[in-house]
Amino acid sequence: MSVKFLVVDGYNREAREELAAGGAARAGDLYERMLKRCLPGAGVDILFPSDPGAKLPAGAALEQYDGIAWTGCSLTVYEDDPRVGAQIELAKAAFRARRPSFGSCWAAQIAVAAAGGIVRANPRGREMGIARKIGLTPEGRGHPLYEGKASVFDAFISHVDEITHLPAGSVLLASNAFTHVQAVAVTHQGGQFWGLQYHPEYDLHEMARLTWCRIAKLVSLGFFRDREAAERFVGLLETLHQDPGRKDIAWLLGIDEDVMNEDVRCAEVRNWIERLVLPARAAGR
Repeated sequence: MSVKFLVVDGYNREAREELAAGGAARAGDLYERMLKRCLPGAGVDILFPSDPGAKLPAGAALEQYDGIAWTGCSLTVYEDDPRVGAQIELAKAAFRARRPSFGSCWAAQIAVAAAGGIVRANPRGREMGIARKIGLTPEGRGHPLYEGKASVFDAFISHVDEITHLPAGSVLLASNAFTHVQAVAVTHQGGQFWGLQYHPEYDLHEMARLTWCRIAKLVSLGFFRDREAAERFVGLLETLHQDPGRKDIAWLLGIDEDVMNEDVRCAEVRNWIERLVLPARAAGR
């Protein structure tokens, strides 16, 4: 039987439709593609816990999955919102089920909140596009999540909240000047969650489409002088995605293999599968 993943896509239906209207893929689909590239032949179910009445496929239980992967989300962990509460409870259940878990952005925040940590709005505002100079902590350099990864790297990112207080049983793995917690390992109630604040599932095209969807907000925040400037930027990302040999654009944007080389960008995902998911499956956990 092939390895089976559950992907938890926390976006609500309206948010998913907004992204689709701008040409962006659903977060759950991005994760499914990434997981299947990292482990060909794997099976994937996608759950949308923000949708009313959302539930696992008939007859399925968390314990039946070899790994649980969480996408980003446009909700805020500290909101008094039943959709948020439901996902915190799901993360708690995943810990209790001792299913190896992993995810991006919202994923790290929801895991920390479920284990007793704190998430707040980042006082520096939005970190958008590419997170620069993410550096591994001493613990991160020795952690299996970062085997084969450079000690300092860039990564795709888009968020306004940050983890401010880590719960007991967690280890800070990576940080940069903008966001203190860029990666964290959480052990809670016998379960393990490896979370990133950044997005290995994105590529240049998806970052271009996400930027397009957020142009009005980004202009208001000063990322671009006006819509025309934003659209030029989106066009550069799309052109570089179609023609990675355009060194002039890569130089202009300060982009290198950290984000353009899929093997480099997704090293953490492969490490999670190889060092946590597959060993747990072999042990029958």
